[in-house]
Amino acid sequence: MDKKLVAMQGPFNTRSGYGDHARSIFYALHESDKYEIVIIDVRWGDTPRNFLQSDNPQHKKLLNCVLNKPLDRQPDIYFDIRIPNEFQTIGKYNIGITAGIETTAVSQAWIEGCNKMDLVIVPSEHARSGFVNTVYDKINNLPDGSTQKVGQVKATTPIEVLFEGVDDDIIKPLTIDQMDKSFLDMLNDKVKEKFAFLFVGQWIKGGFGEDRKDIFKTIKIFSETFANLKNPPALILKTSGATFSILDKVEVQGKINGVRNGFPKDWILPPVYLLHGDLSEREMNELYNHPKIKCMISFTHGEGFGRPMLEASMVDLPVICSAWSGPMDFLTKEESILVDGKVQQIPDSAVWENILIKESGWFVIDDHQAFSALKYATENVNMIKDKAKQLGKKNRSKFTLDGMAQLLNKIMDARTQHIAQPVSLNLPKLKKVT
Repeated sequence: MDKKLVAMQGPFNTRSGYGDHARSIFYALHESDKYEIVIIDVRWGDTPRNFLQSDNPQHKKLLNCVLNKPLDRQPDIYFDIRIPNEFQTIGKYNIGITAGIETTAVSQAWIEGCNKMDLVIVPSEHARSGFVNTVYDKINNLPDGSTQKVGQVKATTPIEVLFEGVDDDIIKPLTIDQMDKSFLDMLNDKVKEKFAFLFVGQWIKGGFGEDRKDIFKTIKIFSETFANLKNPPALILKTSGATFSILDKVEVQGKINGVRNGFPKDWILPPVYLLHGDLSEREMNELYNHPKIKCMISFTHGEGFGRPMLEASMVDLPVICSAWSGPMDFLTKEESILVDGKVQQIPDSAVWENILIKESGWFVIDDHQAFSALKYATENVNMIKDKAKQLGKKNRSKFTLDGMAQLLNKIMDARTQHIAQPVSLNLPKLKKVT
C-alpha cells in the first residue's frame, strides 16, 4: 500500500524559533516512516536562511525532501508551520502548526486562519488557552450607518497540544572531559568570573520594559543586585536582533551600554558579556554545559513555549524564569526558581499587527522577587543544582524528539483515519480482442 503524501510548508532553513519548531515536526514525522514527505521551505522575516548543512546527516534527511518542482498531485495531509493568518489549505486534510501566542489573546485574523484548517497544533497549554479563550463579536454594518452584532468569531477548529521535542542526542549533560576544549577555552578567556548567569533569546521590538523577552530589565535588575560587590557574578547575553551582522552587534551592544550608563558613575557594576552571532546546536549544548554557567535566566513577558529554557533544564542547568506562559509546561516551582508577578495590558510600543494585539495582556515580573531569585541562586549553588538534576531527569524522559514523535503519531492516527488511502491496483493482463 502506498504511503500518504505529506506536504510541509515552513521556515525550515531559518535560524529562528519557528525554524527549530518546523524541523522538529519534520524529524518526528520522518522517523515514523509512515509518510512520503515533501518540504516547501519559506522565509521567516529577516532571519538568516542558512541553518541546514548538507554534510550533517540529520539535516540531509530534510534537504532530500525539499520540493524543487510543483506538486504533481494534491497532498493527502498538508502541514502549514507559520502564523495562522498565513495558513493555506492545499491538502485533503490541513493541519496548521503555530508556536502560539505569548500573551493572553490572539488576533481575529489568527482565529479566522485557524478556522480554515482541519486541525491546529500548538506547543503549550498556555498557547491553547489563548486561542480557546479569545472571542470577538461579529459585526455587520447596516445601510443607515449603524452596526449590528450577528454572532461571534471564535476558534471552532480542534486544537491539540504538542510540545517541541529536543534532540537528546545533541542537547544533553556533558562532563568537562566530553566538552570541546576550544569552546571551553574561548569562554574561559572571555569570562573571568566563576559564576555566570546565561540568557538566550532574540532582542527585537520595544524599549525598556517593553521588549517581549524583557532584556533591558534583565540587565538592570542583574546590575542592581550585584553592584559594588568584590566578586560579583557575570551575565552572558546570547542574543542578537534579526541578523548576526556587525551592524546588529553594534546596535545590541548600544542597548546594553544604554542601560549600564543609567547607573551612578561611582557604582562598580557586575560584568555583562555579549555573545553575538551564530552557534550550532552542538555549540549551544556546549554553552549550556560550560562549568562557569551556573544558571539560566529569563524574565520574559511571555512564551508560546520557551525552547531555550527546556534545553537548559535537560542538561541539568538551573533555570530562573517568569512564572507564566509556555515554560510552565516543563518547569516546576520545586525544581526551578519561578518569579511571580502579574498580567498587565501590553504597552502600545509592543503592539505588532496580528501578532501582539493591543487588547491582550502579558506578564510583568515582581522586581523584588527577581532580585531575591538572583541572590538565592548565587548563595545556594549546590542546592539549586541538585534540584535541576531532578528536573533534568524528568524532562529527558518526556520532552525528547522521540517523545514528540510518539505523541504526534498518536494525534495523526486519531485525526486522519478518514483520509482515503491511495492504493496500488494490480490489474490482470488483458488480451486484445480481435
